[in-house]
This record gives sequence, C-alpha cells and structure tokens, in this order.
Amino acid sequence: MIFADFQGYVRGAALAAIASFGLVATEPAWARQPTESFSELVDKLMPTVVNITTTQNVPQQGPRLRDMPQLPPGSPFEELFKDFFDKRGGEEQQKRRGTSLGSGFVIDGEGYIVTNNHVIQGAEDITVIFRDDTQLKAKLIGSDSRIDLALLKVEPPNKKPLPAVKWGDSDKSRVGDWVIAIGNPFGMGHSVTAGIISARGRSLNDSLDDYLQTDAAINKGNSGGPLFNTDGEVIGVNTAIYSPSGTNAGLAFSIPSNLVKQVADQLREFGKVKRGWIGVSYQSVTDDIADSFGLDRARGVLVANVTADGPASKAGLKRNDIIISFGGQEVLDLRRFPKVVANARVGSTVDVVVWRGAKEVPLKLRVGEQEEPEKQNVSAQGGAKKPAEPDQPVTSTIEQLGLTLQKVTDQLRERYGLSDQVKGVVITKVAPNSPAAEKQLQAGDVILEVDQKPVTTPQEVIDLVTKQQQQKKRSVLLFVERQGDPRFAALRLQK
Repeated sequence: MIFADFQGYVRGAALAAIASFGLVATEPAWARQPTESFSELVDKLMPTVVNITTTQNVPQQGPRLRDMPQLPPGSPFEELFKDFFDKRGGEEQQKRRGTSLGSGFVIDGEGYIVTNNHVIQGAEDITVIFRDDTQLKAKLIGSDSRIDLALLKVEPPNKKPLPAVKWGDSDKSRVGDWVIAIGNPFGMGHSVTAGIISARGRSLNDSLDDYLQTDAAINKGNSGGPLFNTDGEVIGVNTAIYSPSGTNAGLAFSIPSNLVKQVADQLREFGKVKRGWIGVSYQSVTDDIADSFGLDRARGVLVANVTADGPASKAGLKRNDIIISFGGQEVLDLRRFPKVVANARVGSTVDVVVWRGAKEVPLKLRVGEQEEPEKQNVSAQGGAKKPAEPDQPVTSTIEQLGLTLQKVTDQLRERYGLSDQVKGVVITKVAPNSPAAEKQLQAGDVILEVDQKPVTTPQEVIDLVTKQQQQKKRSVLLFVERQGDPRFAALRLQK
C-alpha cells in the first residue's frame, strides 16, 4: 500500500513538472468526447414520436368434431355433444381481434406520420398514441412493401399543428456518429436508447436496400420509430434487427432519411411509389470484361439486353454498351445501379454516358415507370417443336477454353429445351477446372457472339478466339444465352 502511494506521488509530481513546462499533450480535435446527457434533446424530440396500435380480424377455428369428449357408447350425453359440435363446425370461421404494436413519428404538423409498412399491414383500425396519451384514429395514405414504409394521416386536435421532426441528411452521417432511437419496444411506451452508426450501405434482402446499421438498442415494437442524430434531426427509420433470439444483439438497421423523405413525398402525392425504369438487363463489369472493351478499370454495368421500345432503346442504348454515368452520378458497380435507376424521377430526362467503341458516348434518356422489378428478357418458348432430323453434328473443341461446341440443330434444341428462335453455337461439354468452368458455363448454353461479333458455327468461334490470341489479348468476351437469359462471360486465354 505504501509502495502504491509512493508511485502515485511520483507520477503526480512528474505530471505537474511536465505541465509546468507546457508539455502536456492536448487532445486531438477529432477525439470528441461523448456528450454527458441527451436529456434536453430528448425532451424536445419525444412529442414528435408516437406509438402505433393496430387491430385486425384474425380467423379462428370453431370447435371440431374430433375435439368432442370421448363418451361411452349409449351415454345420454353422446347425442347432445354430437349435435353441438356438428352445428358449430358447420358455421363460418369465428373472428377474433388481433393487435400489433409499433412506432412512428410526425413529419408534418398537419398530421402526417411515417411508420413501417409491416407495422400496419393488414390492419383494419390504426390508432396513434402520443406521449401525453392522446389517442387519434389514423388513415392510411399509402404504403410501399418493398422499402417497408407507410404514410398515415391524423386530424390534429383543435386544428392545432402537431410537433414535427426535422429531416437530416443521411448521406452526411458517418460511421461512428452518435445516434438516438426513440420508440415503443415490446409495447412498453416511449423509450430512448443511444449508440453509434456502426456501418452504412447494408443490403439485407432487396437490391434497393441501403440500410444504416446501428448498435443502439432496437427491439420489437421499435419498428417505424425515428433514428436521430445529435442535432435532433431524423436520419433514419428503425426497421429491422438481426438476432437469433429476436431481441437486441447490437445489430439494428434503419432506412436512410433521404430515401424515407423521397418515398413519403410520393406516397403523399400519388398514394404509391413511382420507381424509375429504363428497360435494360445488365451485369457486372469484371476486370476481364473491362479489358475486353478497352476500359481503364472495372466499373459501370454492361448492357446485356435492351427492351424493344423501352426508354433505353429510344435513347439509343445498345447491347454491349457499358453504362458508366447515369443522371450525373458515376456508376461504380452493379450493386448500386438499381437504386440509382429506381430513385430517378419518372418522366424526367437524365444524362447517360456509355462506353462504346473504346470511347465515351453521351445520351439523353427519359425515365419510364417501373410496374414491377426489372427482369431480364426471356425469349419466347412457345410454338410446336419441329420433328428432329437425323443430322450429323459437327463437334469442335477449344482446349484452351475448355469448351466442346456444336452448331444448333433440332436434336440439340430438343435435348436442351432451346427455342426455335435461338441461333448460335451450343456448348455440349465444359472441361473441369477450365476457363469456361471458372465462369460457370455449362452444357446447353448458346454462344451468340465472340468479341462482339455474331457466330453461327464452331469454326467461327475458333477463328475469333485464335485472332484474340494472336493479338496477345488476356481474355476473350463471349455473349451467351441460357434458357432465354443473356449474359456476357470473359474467359481468360491460357498461354
């Protein structure tokens, strides 16, 4: 104990000496200390957050004959119970009231409230409960299951504007920033938790997902509640948790406020969300594909097909184009591109830049409306099959790619289920551990183009591959189709 006291004395004296010479290290500007309390901020925010209860009729089975008590044969109660169960079993299913709990927040003093779609889905009655226990019936203005948002409307008491939140810019939120979540966990009423943003750009189930991840405690009932920054601005809507037990495990996900505001505005104006659509199918640009097209690096998305008379077709986009810019935003990869297109305003004209013929080509495109998620075009499979003819197929092998090829015949159409419209060269075998196997090509795939040139015979494929080798190219670009699904594959050329 004495030794410890002496150590403390020496350490204190040393620090005092260092301080007297101005040598104490100052805290870096970026090393901000957490605030002592969020209490004043929370007091201002609480009135903007609401609890939401919903009720709906849930089917309930009536008594069934198999549930009838087992009685001795001839018992005087046997007929009585049988008549009762027969009567009740023939009635329509009974109904009971189901209740769910969630959270939401006021975005406009006129009474507009944002919550999650899954909080109110299937509800017949929606009640909004404020912090002062005021209860108001809510009307559903519109909802969107894909983003999982809904917009409600209540009539403010005495027509007095309700306290509303302020929107923050979720794009400016950084990993490590403090955040505050307010909601209705487990139906216990207004509760506050705090944490930090632990990640950005999380995708869970949908190509349009773009969640903020936070370690603030989020539990069942918090769904639809706001995530605030330390300026008291909404930067997200708490929507999902990742947990084996169904309770907080430090992994919660919030829809970014910039997307929420955009969806809420459309729900208020149209009652639904209008998403952008351009009418193309596309795929990632790999290093091999970038090299094949003479692009400086792997970026953008490669157009595999263009819908006839769609927005892209009318704008002049073609198959083999690489979209490198859309609406003034650089297209970095396939993961982000669907969000960029979907968020484009329907009917607006955007600038598009494509890589074509080893140079940038600017285009103007008028954005259409997406009725359902874009799907790659599927060739028609209808029509009667022609009787197979006893052709003598010519088989060729390209050992450096690991491919065995045949010209399309009626026999091959029958074997692989190819449509009558398909023309090209059929892959009948893929060698294990070959460049073709690496790109997951398989028997039944049809090669339509090699190095952006159409092919109809195995010899044409061989000639074009040989030409690529003579030019010392590292890979050869194939355009293939599998059951109507077109895509590009860049196969490395073995030395």
